[in-house]
Amino acid sequence: MTPDKVLAHVPKILDQSEREIFFETGYLLKERFVSGAWLARLWEVTERMIDESRKVSSSDNKFDVEKDHTAEAPKLRRLTQPVDHDPLYWEFASNSMITDLAEDLLGPNIKFHHSKLNFKWFGGGEEVKWHQDIGFWPHTNFSPCTLGLYLYDCDDSQGPLGVIQNSHTGPLYDQYDDDGEWVGHLSNRDVASIDQRDMIYLPGPAGSLTIHNCRSIHGSQVNHSSQPRPLLLNVYSAADAMPYTHNPLG
Repeated sequence: MTPDKVLAHVPKILDQSEREIFFETGYLLKERFVSGAWLARLWEVTERMIDESRKVSSSDNKFDVEKDHTAEAPKLRRLTQPVDHDPLYWEFASNSMITDLAEDLLGPNIKFHHSKLNFKWFGGGEEVKWHQDIGFWPHTNFSPCTLGLYLYDCDDSQGPLGVIQNSHTGPLYDQYDDDGEWVGHLSNRDVASIDQRDMIYLPGPAGSLTIHNCRSIHGSQVNHSSQPRPLLLNVYSAADAMPYTHNPLG
């Protein structure tokens, strides 16, 4: 559906002005959207996942770990497809408060695509370079969007999500290096061409949702704080968006 057609539907969660801002800028921040009760449940299961990761010494199809990850001091980059590993993650991703919000931006018929939990561990959790999601999982239209939940309070020192505003209506960038190898991020040349005034960072208290379109250029800086920055990401699309490829995280 076009933005005009989506906006013609009565919103369930968002104000009409918030929907208009999303379509104009390509992103939205909803502070304190998820309740403390939900956060407590999600943290309980996430702590179990962290404890389970102590048993692995290298990345696998469930845990993506940093090179100095150990049983005594776990250091996680990502829990891949959390909805496959505990039913609570799916209960959250399919809860009406989340799906209704997604419908406000995608139209009344939506699909779930995938999930991941990016930890950005404390004391040096890695930078995520500027990139566009749609190159990782191409679809037949540009409706897919990602809803990210901050499980902890996130300030500027923790590497909050950053977005290039209005980039969702700009070019699709080549995310290969000069040798033709996929690197999954913009080149330094392309980043240098972006007006830094358009780089917006989205810190927020626990329970806040970050929302960005699949074409929006986004990334995050190193976490220099003493606390991880877990961001639970769920991706949805309009029902008429068909993926060209399998989900690389599947």
